[in-house]
Amino acid sequence: MNLNTTSIDSPFLAPTDGSFALAQQTTRWDSGLDKKSLKKQLRHCVREIATCQEQLYADDRYAVLLVFQAMDAAGKDSTIQKVLSGVNPAGCQVSSFGKPSAGELEHDFLWRTTAALPQRGRIGVFNRSHYEEVLVVRVHPGILDGQRLPTLPDPTQIWRHRLDAIAAHEAHLAQNGTVIVKFFLNVSQDEQRARFIDRLEEPDKRWKFSSGDLRERGYWEQYMAAYQDAIATTSKPWAPWYVIPADDKPTMRWLVADIVSKTLRSLPLRWPQPDADTAASFETYLAQLRAEG
Repeated sequence: MNLNTTSIDSPFLAPTDGSFALAQQTTRWDSGLDKKSLKKQLRHCVREIATCQEQLYADDRYAVLLVFQAMDAAGKDSTIQKVLSGVNPAGCQVSSFGKPSAGELEHDFLWRTTAALPQRGRIGVFNRSHYEEVLVVRVHPGILDGQRLPTLPDPTQIWRHRLDAIAAHEAHLAQNGTVIVKFFLNVSQDEQRARFIDRLEEPDKRWKFSSGDLRERGYWEQYMAAYQDAIATTSKPWAPWYVIPADDKPTMRWLVADIVSKTLRSLPLRWPQPDADTAASFETYLAQLRAEG
């Protein structure tokens, strides 16, 4: 199977040989830039992403899929908003995946995200994704009881089967022109606690907090083990994972924007060129419009 490498060189790129170790990853990274400089760098990346997205749309050969996974309060929503703030909404679509609906449970676990994949020429964003089925469901395997699987799953094999299915699915997408970039926003347990406190102390932020957030915090180690396995198994040159330090939001947003910008700029995008007859017609139309003046 010959697949194009789309990973960008970065200190936060997870190894693609299965050797990834989450315990070795940092949640805070010193960029050497102050907050003002970070915002300036982010604006530069946002402009580059917007320019590349226009050419991506005109070229109409590639789709780009950005996958965001993280623990609660890591900053997925704000990062997506900031990084894609300059993109034409007509060329971008954001899909968020929470608890599957009754209709979605009538299909296999990859169906609902497959139905939301971006068209050629567009950027698609998954705020949570098909990986929920090997993260949340793995931590809470009782969820499988409601999935109406045809046979009782083997608890020693189901997660490997699902990860293999995800890897094969992403390889298929990559072969057919979807450029996949996956981000794990790596927030520390201490920073998550501070952000939860901030939400509860600010009346305008309390809507972001639920008792479920606190309950899931109690499964931290299980989630880290699930992320470790998922990233190690599915980080590939054509569908890379980037593990981004998320304790400092300005740094995190710039790092994500920089990777997205470099990925887009690495694609062999081209502006459509008219044939000779069409180009000659353009000159005629141009002369006609100038004559009206």
